[in-house]
Amino acid sequence: MPGGAGVRRPDHQTTTRPTAGPAADGGPEDGLPESRGTLPDASGGLPGAGAAAPPRPTDPDGVTAEAVLAPYLRGQAADFLRSLRLHREHSAPSDAGGQGAEAASRALRRSARRISGSLHTFRSALDPVWADHLRTELAWLSGTLAREHAYAGRLTRLVDALHQLSGAALPAARGTEPTGSTRPAAGSPGKAPSASSEAQGRAVLGVGAARAGALLERQLTLARTRAHSAALQALGSSRFHAVADAVALLASEVPLAPGTTGRGTEALLEPAERAEQRLIGAVAALPPDESAEPYNEAQDAPWHQARLLLRLHRYAHEVVLGAADPVLTGAGRALDLHRDAAEAAGAAAAAARTPRIAPATAYALGVLHADQRHEVEAARAVFRETWPYAAAMTAP
Repeated sequence: MPGGAGVRRPDHQTTTRPTAGPAADGGPEDGLPESRGTLPDASGGLPGAGAAAPPRPTDPDGVTAEAVLAPYLRGQAADFLRSLRLHREHSAPSDAGGQGAEAASRALRRSARRISGSLHTFRSALDPVWADHLRTELAWLSGTLAREHAYAGRLTRLVDALHQLSGAALPAARGTEPTGSTRPAAGSPGKAPSASSEAQGRAVLGVGAARAGALLERQLTLARTRAHSAALQALGSSRFHAVADAVALLASEVPLAPGTTGRGTEALLEPAERAEQRLIGAVAALPPDESAEPYNEAQDAPWHQARLLLRLHRYAHEVVLGAADPVLTGAGRALDLHRDAAEAAGAAAAAARTPRIAPATAYALGVLHADQRHEVEAARAVFRETWPYAAAMTAP
């Protein structure tokens, strides 16, 4: 591949922590097929020296915007419209559980993300003004619909973590030593407590965990309710109806850029390769292990960026080869867990800043924040172990 990073895949992969079920990006419908492959370039090159030869399309000359990109976008647009219809059907009052509406919302976001990501990666093969506008609107819609689900998942994660922490011995690196009415700084690793201090910490944690859980439930349930109202408002707005109309047109006609037909395979392969190289470069630029600080939230940003770039690469791979790259499944899940843990830690820290809360509550939230920051660190370790292009992790 032009400009390849000279990376290789490890012969085997291990993890130190279990990964949660399907990736957060789209849920179960994002399951990956068994076939393996990396993006070929126009000359048959590979993204890294020493990697196994990827499967090529049966007819490389057929990897064109008309033959591949347009049908992909039309298919995603049809899925979007189908999910929208199901969402409307299951949003009726008779659907008391709301599970049908939730599943339809996930499918709606899934299609919106894939259309938006493809419009971004393959912008040069499309009408750029149309692509930029629709991509922006789909990103707005997907983000608006995702917030309610995110708050619900964050609350479940934090409450479960509190239950586990309050029922177990207090880890030395997960909290500050409670002293009278002094309020600990959320997430401060503190010093290893003595035996008596550890017993005191468990007692305070047991008292504060219930109050901390109640506080988090109030705050995150309120945020979820507001996100739900915002989503309903968005789905009833003229802006959304304009987006739905644009997607309906996309289901029948894809506005390609003038001259795209004559460009051949490079119209898709070159943008897909650039998406892959941006991902590899972002991973190579991640802070090395020795400089990583679990409590340094400023270091989360490059990891979140790598997650977004991996998503764009997955979608580009789907367009060109018909399926997401299965060798990146573990790495993608690790980055999803990293995002979830980082946002949960932020919610715990925000709750600890609530005015006039009891010292035991603040202490429990500090322990919870530290626990989630350790989950952030663990997710980074899993990502480094499952990332298939090992040399990129040690690039200068």
